[in-house]
Amino acid sequence: MNVALVILVVVLTLAGVFFGLAGLLYMARGNPVRCVRALGEDADPDVSEDRFCRQVETHVNTSIEPGNRIEVLYDEEVYERLWRDLESARDLITWHVFWFKPGSMADKLKEILLERARAGVDILLLHDRLGASGMPDEYWDELREAGADVHIFRPLTLRTLYKWQKRTHIRAVVIDGRVGYTGGFSIHDDWWGANPVRDTSARFRGPVVGQLQSAFAADWAEATGELLVGERAFPDEPGDTERPHLAGIVSGMPSIGSTVIERFFALSIAAARDRLYITNAYFVPDDDFRAFLVDAVDRGVDVRVLMSTKENIDSDSTYHAGRRNFKELLGGGVRIYEFRPNMIHAKTLTVDGVWSGIGSANFDNRSMSLNNEVVLMVHDANVARDLEARFLEDLERATELDLETFLRRGPVERIKEQYYVFFSRFL
Repeated sequence: MNVALVILVVVLTLAGVFFGLAGLLYMARGNPVRCVRALGEDADPDVSEDRFCRQVETHVNTSIEPGNRIEVLYDEEVYERLWRDLESARDLITWHVFWFKPGSMADKLKEILLERARAGVDILLLHDRLGASGMPDEYWDELREAGADVHIFRPLTLRTLYKWQKRTHIRAVVIDGRVGYTGGFSIHDDWWGANPVRDTSARFRGPVVGQLQSAFAADWAEATGELLVGERAFPDEPGDTERPHLAGIVSGMPSIGSTVIERFFALSIAAARDRLYITNAYFVPDDDFRAFLVDAVDRGVDVRVLMSTKENIDSDSTYHAGRRNFKELLGGGVRIYEFRPNMIHAKTLTVDGVWSGIGSANFDNRSMSLNNEVVLMVHDANVARDLEARFLEDLERATELDLETFLRRGPVERIKEQYYVFFSRFL
């Protein structure tokens, strides 16, 4: 064999191994933040202080502004409000909701959007390659024929193959640039009916709507090449003393290092002084975030987590990967509950009855490191009390995990946990 050809084959092989390994390590990267270190005297404010909001603004690249009106919506309540707001749209609807499946809810939404499009309302709609898989092409074609501007977000092509592991998990709906929705809501019939998925979302008005619109605009720019500007998308929405809530949107996307979603969770946990309540659909904290939670307990914080039971969760892999390290959490004093009636899909956090987060981000590596996500952050006691009251109500229909009982789980469960935890950075 020609020496030059051998050298070429060796070089290409080594290059393939190098870039393949580099790509795998990049896709499986975790969260680099291991702790929150306070510099100087009294440098670590608790959530009740205004300084805490300034600190969060600095670390998650957003502003937390007054003059907003936040409504927390539970389960199917969000759709009653959302349908009415969509039906009353006069100028522009921007839409990107990750989970979108055929059924009566999708049909109802199409009916509303078709009517509004034919009435002259501009509709900019992104449907996700993964989240909307199974939706027939005819559904989107009918919307396009009525005048809606519809695009696939991150289609799987040779040119975009490098993005296959990157998803946008965002829920971002904005009506006329003045009403926004985010949270865990989906377009799927499991979220509708007699026993809907247990979820939490938010409707809001005020300056924070423009921040949510920016998150949508970033995805729209990637999908279409168009960067949205102008008063129709971003109308002037001054603060209003009758809208008392201090709020901001943290909009996260993958990066090489620390992400804003990771820093949001780290700062929120580190600032807790009394109680920290987390409801999360997919609870798979890595080594560092387990340490964050146990450290909070050591400071005297009442840390409680609510998640789904094995029977109700829609991801067996995530359920078992999360439980692999529950011994550490339960042994460290973190109280974990499983909600019995149905699947939990909410992604909320409250700290000390003052600070809250409602959004699309799960408590796992995928949401912190690999996904585009949004979280509505609210610094307001009334909103926090609302979320806390619902959390405690949900606990009445949940079963608390006991360490002694947990340690007696069978070998099959342990094998599944050990297997799935290997893939935990991707789940």
